[in-house]
Amino acid sequence: MEYLRCVVERITYQNADNGYTVLKCAAKNAQDLVTVVGVMPDTHVGSVLALEGFWKVDAKYGRQFSVEKFEETLPATVYGIEKYLGSGLIKGVGPKFARRIVEKFGKDTLDVIEENPDALIEVEGIGRVRVERIKKSWEEQKEIKNIMLFLQGHEVSTSHATKIFKTYGSDSISIVQENPYRLADDIWGIGFKTADTIAEKMGIEKDRFIRLRSGILYTLNKLSENGHCYAVREQLIRTAEQLLEVEGAELEITLDEMLRTEDVIREEEAIYLPPFFFSETGCAKRLLKLLAARRRVQIAVDAMASFGENQNITYDEVQLEAIRVALSSKVMILTGGPGTGKTTTTMGIIAAYRAAGCQILLAAPTGRAAKRMSEATGMEAKTIHRLLEYKPPEGYQRREENPLEGDVLILDECSMIDIMLMYNLLKALPEHMTLIMVGDTDQLPSVGAGNVLKDIIASDRIPVVRLSRIFRQAQGSRIIMNAHRINKGEQIDMRGGRDSDFFFAAKDTNEEVVDLLVKYCTENLPRYYHVDALQDIQVLTPIQRGICGAVNLNQVLQEAMNPSPVFLRRGGTQYRLHDKVMQIRNDYDKEVFNGDIGVINHVDMEERELTVNFDGREVVYDVSELEELALAYAVTIHKSQGSEYPIVVMPFTMSHYVMLQRNLLYTGVTRAKKILVLIGEKKAVWYAIRNETTADRNTKLAERLREDSMESRIVARMVQSGQTELQFD
Repeated sequence: MEYLRCVVERITYQNADNGYTVLKCAAKNAQDLVTVVGVMPDTHVGSVLALEGFWKVDAKYGRQFSVEKFEETLPATVYGIEKYLGSGLIKGVGPKFARRIVEKFGKDTLDVIEENPDALIEVEGIGRVRVERIKKSWEEQKEIKNIMLFLQGHEVSTSHATKIFKTYGSDSISIVQENPYRLADDIWGIGFKTADTIAEKMGIEKDRFIRLRSGILYTLNKLSENGHCYAVREQLIRTAEQLLEVEGAELEITLDEMLRTEDVIREEEAIYLPPFFFSETGCAKRLLKLLAARRRVQIAVDAMASFGENQNITYDEVQLEAIRVALSSKVMILTGGPGTGKTTTTMGIIAAYRAAGCQILLAAPTGRAAKRMSEATGMEAKTIHRLLEYKPPEGYQRREENPLEGDVLILDECSMIDIMLMYNLLKALPEHMTLIMVGDTDQLPSVGAGNVLKDIIASDRIPVVRLSRIFRQAQGSRIIMNAHRINKGEQIDMRGGRDSDFFFAAKDTNEEVVDLLVKYCTENLPRYYHVDALQDIQVLTPIQRGICGAVNLNQVLQEAMNPSPVFLRRGGTQYRLHDKVMQIRNDYDKEVFNGDIGVINHVDMEERELTVNFDGREVVYDVSELEELALAYAVTIHKSQGSEYPIVVMPFTMSHYVMLQRNLLYTGVTRAKKILVLIGEKKAVWYAIRNETTADRNTKLAERLREDSMESRIVARMVQSGQTELQFD
């Protein structure tokens, strides 16, 4: 074992999950900076490190010191203190103020901050407010250091330790010692496996009730991430058994106790987490109630033949039928693929209801989908969360006691709506309101649990109009024609050509795919189509990991498209000024939601904050919150749902094998508004087109809607009678 004492000059890389770090350090008797690698969470620029390890020569990166053990000490030199303070360790102190503080107090700087921080007021430019922030930040940093030391002994990463401190404060250590599995329940981003690792280090036995309970809840949550509303009891026990490495009998006992205390809910063999059970049963009940209720406004459906002429629009028979059904039904669904006239038909429905004097509300699941709806209709469209006036911590302001005001709600991109969001929406609908759902059932289902749109259609309780005719103006688009061919399982047209909007570039290896993709995004497409590469080009990929996955593509594209030196670092990611980023969790405090895309338009390196512009709305993030953001030069096709982009570039290779499905390719292709470029292997495209198998989701919404009831019988008679004029009070 060799020893090295050094000062951290630069952090080249740091993995937030496991603490693996690459440093450039100044070491005694070394002319150049030394590369140091190893697990060193929570190291800062300016830190003095005492290291144990060994020297090695890496074939790619050269000579490195590989760390086995490290200890951080406070810097002793004035230079080291300045670097330490200016690294962003303390909020409110950047390089400029660090220099001034050190010039004033020299080697005593850290003692002054520790013992007499009020003396900082003597430094030019530092006022009372900044002094208080520095005092608070220094104390928090000390507290975090103590928690870090405790948690690092249990192999917990820096980012997780920061979250734990933010949630529990000074009680962090006592709470973790008492029940580490609380972390999985209380803190986003810390799952059962992390909590289980801590518990194991603390000596908690594998068969303890708190562990088995947490493991069962984790298993149900993981199943919900795959779209399931419930698990069959046998499936739940079997999956949890593998995860927890205990006998099934012990899990059966634990599950029975959880059922008794209503931690979970059983319906026959289905085991639900309570939020999903109440959402699914509530959706069915409220849809049936809505169907059976009367309108507030009297609608007469006649003279439809001249309707289009009055608007100077020619509707075909199916579109006119859709407008008739929309006017004569309390709930209806309009579905169809690209180019089939969904938007035109929706405009007709809006015009007809306007003519009847109705108040119309428009909404969509995402900000981008709502913006598109606004642009198409010329009316205000809101996200569902904003429509329901979500305010933390109280929740949705619009609910049964304070319902939405209006006569008609038109929802777009309904394939994206999961069961819990649908339930919260239906709770806010007054009984007199008409609900019209618009969506493409052939797209990927919602990221969250449930299969709402397909289940409602499958129930046969609600009128559905399918648009299938591709209009002439859409027939000139290979994007649209190929999308329909994909949907039918047919081969697509990859010829390209000067006037085409669909291109395919064949490459055999992932490395070649990435190289060409970068060239298209940075040179070819911006030059040929005269577009802004950052705003107008979006890379979509089937997967997160791998050479052609979103994580790697984002790093490569960031280097190629935005070499800005102004950034904040969180873990292994640099968040640079002008980066395109995506919100990856719902943050109700900030009113930004999973899938929202924006651009970083301001970075404050002293305050350790950055500002993201989401379609004209600016949101501030502290450095500790940056794990809510991911780079968005490349995003997965799943995350792109509900969005359209002028130009889409999509790698598609056999390395994506497990994800190559028809609805995935279809969804990716239909995100392109003007130009689509596929790069990769033809056999991967053919494989996806032929593979129409999609994983079934455990849901009971269709079954619940089909259950015989007075409401459903009334609705069925009304629908079957084909009434075109319904008289309501």
